Amino acid sequence: MAQKRCAPYGSWRSPISAELVASSSQHWINQLYTANEDLYILLRLPEQGGRSAVARLQGDGHFEQLTPAAFDARTRVYEYGGSCFAVNDGVIYFSNFPDDRLYRHLPGESPQPITAAGDMRYADLVIDHRRNRLICIREDHTPTGEPKHTLAAVNLDGDEFGAVLFDQTDFVAFPVLSEDGRKLAWVAWNHPNMPFFSSSLWAADVAEDGSLTNIQQIVPEQEESVTDPRWSPGGELYFCSDRSNWWNLYRWQDGTVTAVSPMEAELGNPYWNIGKTMYRFLTPSRVLAAYNENGSWHLGQIDTATGAREEIYTDFTYIIHLELVGDHAFVVAASPSTPRSLFKIDLSSGEYTCLASSVQDAVAEAYISPSTHISYPTENGLQAHGFYHPPHNPDFAAPAGELPPLIVIAHGGPTGSIKHALDMGVQFYTSRGFAVLESNYGGSAGYGREYRNRLRGEWGVVDVDDAVNGARFLVQQGLADGERTIVRGGSAGGYTTFAALAFRDEFKAGSSHYGISDLEFFDQETHKFEAHYASTLIGPYPEQRALYQERSPIHRAGEINAPLLIFQGLEDKIVPPNQSSFVADALRARGVPVVHIEFEGEAHGFRFFETNVRVHQTELAFFGQVFGFEPADELPSLHIENLAGHPRNENG
Repeated sequence: MAQKRCAPYGSWRSPISAELVASSSQHWINQLYTANEDLYILLRLPEQGGRSAVARLQGDGHFEQLTPAAFDARTRVYEYGGSCFAVNDGVIYFSNFPDDRLYRHLPGESPQPITAAGDMRYADLVIDHRRNRLICIREDHTPTGEPKHTLAAVNLDGDEFGAVLFDQTDFVAFPVLSEDGRKLAWVAWNHPNMPFFSSSLWAADVAEDGSLTNIQQIVPEQEESVTDPRWSPGGELYFCSDRSNWWNLYRWQDGTVTAVSPMEAELGNPYWNIGKTMYRFLTPSRVLAAYNENGSWHLGQIDTATGAREEIYTDFTYIIHLELVGDHAFVVAASPSTPRSLFKIDLSSGEYTCLASSVQDAVAEAYISPSTHISYPTENGLQAHGFYHPPHNPDFAAPAGELPPLIVIAHGGPTGSIKHALDMGVQFYTSRGFAVLESNYGGSAGYGREYRNRLRGEWGVVDVDDAVNGARFLVQQGLADGERTIVRGGSAGGYTTFAALAFRDEFKAGSSHYGISDLEFFDQETHKFEAHYASTLIGPYPEQRALYQERSPIHRAGEINAPLLIFQGLEDKIVPPNQSSFVADALRARGVPVVHIEFEGEAHGFRFFETNVRVHQTELAFFGQVFGFEPADELPSLHIENLAGHPRNENG
């Protein structure tokens, strides 16, 4: 074994480059779909400007891209998008991102639009074979003010904008047809709720002319989140609900709702991305399901008659997508040592094979930092959770007595979670000598409704406390240098970054990616889906206007003294660019070290390969200058405004 070289933390040379991180897209596959024993996937292609293409899995394990390069199969419904295509008899129907129209594409021919040009968007397409149409979510931007969301039907041969089937609620999701096409179910909710706090379940008969009759609300909209409805082959309606504190599977039959297999684990996810489902029927009484238990995902079969659960043992700790083709399951999954990959599972033997990986250039496992789920004490005698990654590189060791810099990562959402999975963005830092804590702060998903509810009325408090206490815990354990702590996050995690620097003195630097700084402005300017999200996380507006201002980092920018790096996409409709510029301008005026970088063409979440390369290279250069170490990488030059006069820089 070669002797390790001695070098300061942060200066280690690593084979995990910024280019490798940028190419290993977190959203590499965004949808799985089965039709006629074929598996179709929605591939994101960072090297092609971040566009998405529908592809089909070939017998040799390769993907055949089906939609032409001139098209981007993607939807902007609810701004976060998700499921955007369906297949019928080999014909692909998809939403095209540049013009929001639905297209029909017979492979080998040019796609043809089946909806008219206009201010309409479509998502979650369901083929209605009996009536030669598809049923979908339609987002109508023609009205003044908020867009109108409805369930709509679009004729497969062409239809101007489709026909409305249901329009009684502010939002709709998860349209699902029974196998015989005679019944439809869906999820709905109204302002001011978010679907992961309160939503309702609906069902109706579908008449031969396609209209909905006998519309009924099965689960009312109250303190219960309903998600992922599905008809069994026997015509029974199943769905997930968190009425027991956990998103578990339930059955509705003859007017009665019954728990199928109670467990302290979650089959559901917060509804941010359209159409994601975590269970499929193997037989009329047997389900294949993925479920999250204490931050790690498992795969198992559930007997819906007895509730018995039989785990399928794999190395997976995160399962993103699930589909069935014959007697095989296909999952997009990952583990702490395996990047997001497409696996094929033989359900009779439990054996599985990897068909494709999101990381094209293999990295030796010796460079991968092990991931550990930790629970640590936080405010009010409670426990918070997260994933700890120590600095790790087989070629280097730090000088005796030196402790590593620590990056605490706050996820977006904020009703979201960090996943127990290999993230090359994290490994980029651990392989260079950083410790990383990914914080699943109170309010995160995966730990039950009560944990998710911790953030209600407490955004900017609980998330910040849990990030701060996570850093303190690792420092107290002798695992990190308390003078070199960094808070980092995107979107809502960017807000936590701003807030932690403004409201606390724990962190010595920060990096915000498209973060929120002015809650009052965000509440008034954001899109319909999140228009009242802040009223749950902060309080009703304008009644609680003073609290919004108190929790807004822009109003406390005078208390930010740590160097701050800010990234922002100029096309962001969820977090407007001025949210970042407000903070940058305030720090610049006060002489606080700041770098503010805006990206043309980028929206909420950076899609372009070049952008993601620059983000990681810039962050590394920024941290090196702030904390006085020299990265081994050849990095573009970076000027940090006001750094020369900053106390840390003067003290070395």
